[in-house]
Amino acid sequence: MSEPLFVPVSSRLTGNGLRVLATPQPQLHRAHVALYIRVGSRFESAADNGLSHFLEHMVYRGTAGLPSAHHVNLAFERLGGSLYAATQADYGVFSVTMPPENLERVTELFAEVLCGPVFRDIEVEKGIVCEEILEDLDDEGRQVDPDNLSRALIYPTHPLGFTITGDEAQVRSFSVAGLQRHHAQHYNAASSVLAFSGAIDPARALELGERAFGIMQRGSRVAGAAPVHAQRKPRLSIVENVSSQTELRVCFRALPEESPDRPALDALMRVIDDGMSTRLYRRVCDDQGLCYDVSASYDGYEDDGVVDFAAGVVHERTAKVTREILELVRELATEGPTEDELARARQRHAWELSALRDSCEELAGFFAGGHLFGRVESPADRQARLDAVTRDDVVRVARTIAQPDRLNVVAVGLLEDGEDERLRDVVMGFRGAP
Repeated sequence: MSEPLFVPVSSRLTGNGLRVLATPQPQLHRAHVALYIRVGSRFESAADNGLSHFLEHMVYRGTAGLPSAHHVNLAFERLGGSLYAATQADYGVFSVTMPPENLERVTELFAEVLCGPVFRDIEVEKGIVCEEILEDLDDEGRQVDPDNLSRALIYPTHPLGFTITGDEAQVRSFSVAGLQRHHAQHYNAASSVLAFSGAIDPARALELGERAFGIMQRGSRVAGAAPVHAQRKPRLSIVENVSSQTELRVCFRALPEESPDRPALDALMRVIDDGMSTRLYRRVCDDQGLCYDVSASYDGYEDDGVVDFAAGVVHERTAKVTREILELVRELATEGPTEDELARARQRHAWELSALRDSCEELAGFFAGGHLFGRVESPADRQARLDAVTRDDVVRVARTIAQPDRLNVVAVGLLEDGEDERLRDVVMGFRGAP
C-alpha cells in the first residue's frame, strides 16, 4: 500500500470553515468532487420525515442561472460529468466525476447548484418521489420492504426507525419554505465536508474549493439524539405478503461506528460473510441448500449500529434458516473464529483498502465520511487496527451482540401451516451467548 496516495491534503475555508479534502490519484484519468452532508431521516421528526430525501431531489431542479432540471443536467453532461446524489439515514452525498481538464468549471457549477437551489417544479417532483415510495408498498399500500420494517422494529420510538423517503401524505405536504429551512439547517459548512480526488493537483483543488464554496453559509453542526436501548427480549414481526418467497431479516443491535471494538466487529463480519467460502454461505447454502443466497452486513451510525442477516427463502424454511443463523452467531460467540479465518479476514481487508487507489469515488467517500463523523484515519491506520484484532476480541464482540435483548427478526411472506409459530418459537427461544 503506497501511503502517499492515501493522505489527503486538508484545509478549512477561510470564510466559513468548510472542511475541504484533496486526495490525488495521479494514475487515474478522471477527477471527482463530492459534498458529504449531515442530513437524513435520523435528523427529522415524524412531521417532516422524508424531507431530507425530497430536498436531495429538489436541489437538482435548478438555480437562478440554470432554469430547470434539464438545464442542470445538460450543463454537467456537456463537461463530461454526470450528477449523482443519495440520501441515507444519517448523511447525504452529492458528487460528480469528470475529465480532469473540466474540474474548475464543474466545481463552480457544483457549488452553484448545491448552495443556490430555487426549488422549481415542486409538484412535479412530488409525483416522482411518490412513485419511488410505491416500490416499498404492496397493492394495499402497506409497507412490505423488509429493511424498512426491520428498522421500525429495532427503533420504534427513534428517527432511525423512520423510512428515508417518508410517506406520500408527508411528501405532498412539503413546501418551498420548508425546503429552504431544511437546506439552511443542513447544507452549511459546519455540517458538510467537500472532497476532491482522482487526477487532481491538491493545491489547485483546495483553491477551487475556496473560490466556489466560499458562498456556503457557516451554519451550525447538526446533531441527532442518541437512541436508547430499551429492549428486554427478542422482537418478531411477521408481515403477510403474497410472494414466491419470504424475505427474512435477522438483526442484532450492535456497536456504534465510534466504538473501540469496531475493528473486532469488522473482523467478525468478514468471518461471517466475506464471500461464498465464509461461514454463512457455506452453512446455509452450500451444506444444506436452504436458499439461493444469504448475506450479512453491518450498518453503523455514530452512536449505534445493526448487524443484518438477509435471505429470501421458501416460506416453509423460514424458521429453519433463522435457526441456522442464530446458531452460527452463538458458535462464534462461544468458540470464536479459527486463526485461518482471521488471517483471511485481514488479507481480504487489506486488498479492499488497496483497491481504493482505483476508485476516486470510493476514496473520496472514505475520507469525507470519516471527517463528517469524526473518524479521521487513513486506510493504513484502519488496517493496523484490524491486524491487531485477536480471536478473544472477536469472541467478546460476538458475545456482546448475540443476546436476546438485541435480536429483532422480520419475515415478509406467507407463513402458513404453522410456520409462523415455528418461527416464533425459534426467535423467542433464543437464549443468546453464555
